[in-house]
Amino acid sequence: MKKLRYSTHSLSSYDFMYSYNSLHSIKNKYSISFVFFLLISFLFLSSSVSVFAQTTPFKGLGGFETTSTKDFDYANPKEYTIGGISVKGASYLDPNALISLTGLRIGDKIKLPGEDIGLAIRKLWKQGLLGDVSIEVDKIEAEKVFLKLILTERPRLSRFEFTGIPKGQKSTLKDKVTLVRGRIVNNVILKNTEVAIKQHYIQKGFRNVEVNIVQKKDTTLANSVRLEIDVNKGKKVRIQDIEIEGNAAITDKKLKRKLKKTKEYSPLNIFRSSKFIPSEFKNDKKSLIAYYNKEGYRDAYIISDTVKTVEDGVKIKMTVNEGNKYHYRNITWSGNYIHSDTLLNSVLGVRKGDVYNPEDLQKRMSYNPTGLDITSLYMDDGYLFFNVQPIEVRVDNDSIDIEMRIYEGDQATISKVIVTGNTRTRDHVILREVYTLPGQKFSRSALLRTQQQLSQLGYFDAETIGINPIPNVADGTVDIHYSVEEKPNDQIELSGGWGGGAIGFIGTLGLTFNNFSSSRLLDFSSWSPLPQGDGQQVSLRFQASGRQFQTYSFSFTEPWLGGKKPNSFSVSLQHSVQNQISSLTRESTGNFQVSGITLALGRRLRVPDNYFTLSNSLAYLRYGLNNYTRANFRNITDGSFNSIVFNTTLSRSSVDSPIYPRNGASISLSVGLTPPFSSFRNINYETAEDSEIFKFVEYHKWMFDNSWYTPIVGDLVFSARSHMGFIGSYNKKVPISPFERFILGGSGLGFGNLLLGSDIVGLRGYEDNSVVPSDSRSEGGVAYNKFVMELRYPVTLNQAASIFVLAFAEGGNNWSSFKTFQPFDLKRSAGVGARIFMPAFGLLGIDWAYGFDQIPGNPNANGAQFHFTIGQMIR
Repeated sequence: MKKLRYSTHSLSSYDFMYSYNSLHSIKNKYSISFVFFLLISFLFLSSSVSVFAQTTPFKGLGGFETTSTKDFDYANPKEYTIGGISVKGASYLDPNALISLTGLRIGDKIKLPGEDIGLAIRKLWKQGLLGDVSIEVDKIEAEKVFLKLILTERPRLSRFEFTGIPKGQKSTLKDKVTLVRGRIVNNVILKNTEVAIKQHYIQKGFRNVEVNIVQKKDTTLANSVRLEIDVNKGKKVRIQDIEIEGNAAITDKKLKRKLKKTKEYSPLNIFRSSKFIPSEFKNDKKSLIAYYNKEGYRDAYIISDTVKTVEDGVKIKMTVNEGNKYHYRNITWSGNYIHSDTLLNSVLGVRKGDVYNPEDLQKRMSYNPTGLDITSLYMDDGYLFFNVQPIEVRVDNDSIDIEMRIYEGDQATISKVIVTGNTRTRDHVILREVYTLPGQKFSRSALLRTQQQLSQLGYFDAETIGINPIPNVADGTVDIHYSVEEKPNDQIELSGGWGGGAIGFIGTLGLTFNNFSSSRLLDFSSWSPLPQGDGQQVSLRFQASGRQFQTYSFSFTEPWLGGKKPNSFSVSLQHSVQNQISSLTRESTGNFQVSGITLALGRRLRVPDNYFTLSNSLAYLRYGLNNYTRANFRNITDGSFNSIVFNTTLSRSSVDSPIYPRNGASISLSVGLTPPFSSFRNINYETAEDSEIFKFVEYHKWMFDNSWYTPIVGDLVFSARSHMGFIGSYNKKVPISPFERFILGGSGLGFGNLLLGSDIVGLRGYEDNSVVPSDSRSEGGVAYNKFVMELRYPVTLNQAASIFVLAFAEGGNNWSSFKTFQPFDLKRSAGVGARIFMPAFGLLGIDWAYGFDQIPGNPNANGAQFHFTIGQMIR
């Protein structure tokens, strides 16, 4: 007589035990001979031999006493009806919920012995709520069986704390582990926590980190435990030595350079990490073999690598087998019907005898950043389903024959263009920038051009703009899905201070709304804080330096005038005043005012290509001097002067991002023309006063700007820029205007000198506005040039803030006439800097520079200088 019991034990998390009276207890009570007899008995179960348990009480695996009640024949299971189910040991869990989880119901038919009970136990165990669970037959009445669930609940996590590490690292680890208060604590949770902590520190270079997790009962909460997680990081493991054997063709120095994240420790190199990180070492080994393949060593592999613990770190030893250096021999094409072998070979650009380089071959087939590739040749003509596979058909000594197997497929037509993610910007603003239109043939270059155009809008995170062509093979069409992520792009410029009694309040307030919508002005639900979504720009700015200087400006830009073509329209207003304050009376003794209005129209061109734009503007400026003696405008102190300027600018820009460009170039040529007033003014320019000569300002002004960007390694970008300008007069008898001349030096912001109608150009390493011709120091120059080289590297490029650092060398100068212009007589400087772009504040910069050349008449203008910049500096 015995009680039938099915149980699972907490010692093994996922082992389920199906037993009668537990072989565990038998093993403890009977001799080896009895166990042998028991095993023999199991071999004859088919003869209906019943196995009987002991008749004395005992404890099973669940730890509960049971007594014998009934015989069960394992050879002939009997069917029973469940008459009742009870639960024992559920202190905090709902018994009815537990019964429901088993899948057993009162009135169900089950066989004893049978799999129904085992299945019920497995269902309970999968929930992870129980430390021990078993099901016993409580009693049997006729054909009804009454079952009892006996269980032990697992404790729940109340809190956890770290010991052995600083407070800052504790916060970091809380984000790494998956511990949640109130969750069941089991072995899996504990092990995952230990592994997560160890992996975190191993990635930091602490290879010998130890983690000890102790469970302690929490007396403040029922059925709860708190975890004390003690972390012993140990010493940081540095790579003391890297030894490479077996390399003959490539030197150790070159190979070690390819181990980007696995570097030997050197106390002299504070910028290079020497931590040993197993995952990075694994990746570096792959990079090493990829470099060998790139150099033609197709069969190169690492024979062995060992990491040996030494004093203060580890020593790495690798043995490589270089193999032969291979070259291309014959390249043949198959499957090409649209383009000839000759054209394909020309585009591929691989010649017989070239070093075998699979990485370069893949670029020439799929994506060549410096020119045309095979894939773009087909895909730009609509062949979306095109595919090419290089097959090595013969390897002979050091030569390889390649067969290019092409599948051209059919041309695909664009069916739909889908845009998602634009929560503020309206669809038409995005779709008007798209170069892939329904009904057109598919073009990969049009996709990339659209991605570039969307990033330049400034409304979306340029790093997350997605393009997903969705082909419809059945009908030969493709849907284009563009996904964007809106970013804040309205900007506020706010600064203020007190400059003392003589100056007063100093401050700036600027607001720029880059995605304004005039059509939603009456829709107050779209105000945030102003209506948005149509891509228009509104800017307001006020700047003051006490009573000495104030400027006010307003501008509005509509990039798509009429909404059908990319013809931009803008209007801007400005008024500035600079007072001449007496140091004795602190009263104004004179002033200089500039007021103006500008209207501009621009449009994109299709010829020579769609990167070109042409813009024209008409501006009216009025200069007013009232007893103003601080600027030497050819000794003019009083009078009103008028300037009407027509400006036309032809530009081309292919840069891939407005904030951190990696590729592309920008070039601009502009000319500003005033009417030739001297041709129809009835005055003698040789004898007339300067105030009369310049009453109507006349000049022609030429400006050239060029910028070029290219990646060096990874995100490291090289930038080169050149800037030139010249201002002249139509009539030799008319002196060149004292207004709109060039002044160089400093950050290029200019501050109050903007009121003087001068063109301010930055030159780091020199004081603000200090680089002017010695013979026209107050007026400025009529010709200038400037050259800049920069290396840029991003610290972070995300939506909240983009930060990059730079190192630069630049030179520039300023001349009083075109005859004295010497383009290589430069004031040189070099330095380092950083830029941070925050959507709310725009681009902010700081530079440290050293100017190498002295300024005649101003010996203290050069040297070590700090410069602060606001906004994107054009020159």
